[in-house]
Amino acid sequence: MKRRDFSFTCGAALAASALVLPTVRAQTTAPAQVQGKKPELGTDYLQLDKRAAVEAPAGKIEVVEFFWYSCPHCNAFEPTFDAWSKRVPKDVVVRRVPIAFRPDFAPQQRLFYALEAMGLLDQLHRKVFAAIHSEKQSLATGEAIVDWVAKQGVDKAKFLESFNSFSVSTKTSRATQLQNAYKVEGVPALGVGGRFYTDGSLAKSMERSLQVVEFLIAQVRSGR
Repeated sequence: MKRRDFSFTCGAALAASALVLPTVRAQTTAPAQVQGKKPELGTDYLQLDKRAAVEAPAGKIEVVEFFWYSCPHCNAFEPTFDAWSKRVPKDVVVRRVPIAFRPDFAPQQRLFYALEAMGLLDQLHRKVFAAIHSEKQSLATGEAIVDWVAKQGVDKAKFLESFNSFSVSTKTSRATQLQNAYKVEGVPALGVGGRFYTDGSLAKSMERSLQVVEFLIAQVRSGR
């Protein structure tokens, strides 16, 4: 989903979780059409002018997936990315970063980091996507999110404490800073090693974007 597609009206913000807006073509272009081409700088991926911060320890290569729970293409890409993330080499660290193209996206950022802090991502991350895209529930506000999480059997008071905590607030701020450092223009999108960026528009499909990421991992590994 492209940044320019987001309206700043309050009504659009509340309805965002139910809308299917013009988006990055995540799953529509057959990767076979471009699979044989070596990824090219400026065409298939971009190099950052200034390196972005990484959390991976020394000797590890960080891959970041930028996403938004209410984005239909992020929902479609999630199973593919999840499977890919589980088979990366040992020197690669994968993490997800929820974006906020505008302030009303912050509740879903907080949702992700609160679930992470409580050790509930494995249990509920995919269920959030399903609630929004399959069950057509609106999880655009803090109140709706807290009520939904409680219905999943999570202690409401404990989740609310995590949701409103200073540590979660700090992580949401850092997420937005990282999104801006990578100059993310749409989601889903991928950052590599604090140095490279690609997405479905650049790579011609989200499936091929993972091939581009594998190429970039090799570039970082070789010191290029």
